[in-house]
Amino acid sequence: MESGGEDGIEIGKISPDSWRLLRVAAGFDQRNVERELDDIMQAHISMLENDTRSLSRERLEQLFDLYRTELSDEQIRVLVEYF
Repeated sequence: MESGGEDGIEIGKISPDSWRLLRVAAGFDQRNVERELDDIMQAHISMLENDTRSLSRERLEQLFDLYRTELSDEQIRVLVEYF
């Protein structure tokens, strides 16, 4: 299973809109993410959220883990499931 953790969310199936909403709900702008995670640039985040390019599995996991530190499991579930 392609899980982001014990919540069972399949990282590879998170929509571009959900990635954007997770970032915003976690309180990050694209530049903040670039500063927090090595090897991820603002342009990578923009392309992921605009569905023009995906990131590697490892980078998606890093990104998801960053957002997860700021959000409750319920917030994450709602944003991923409904968007």
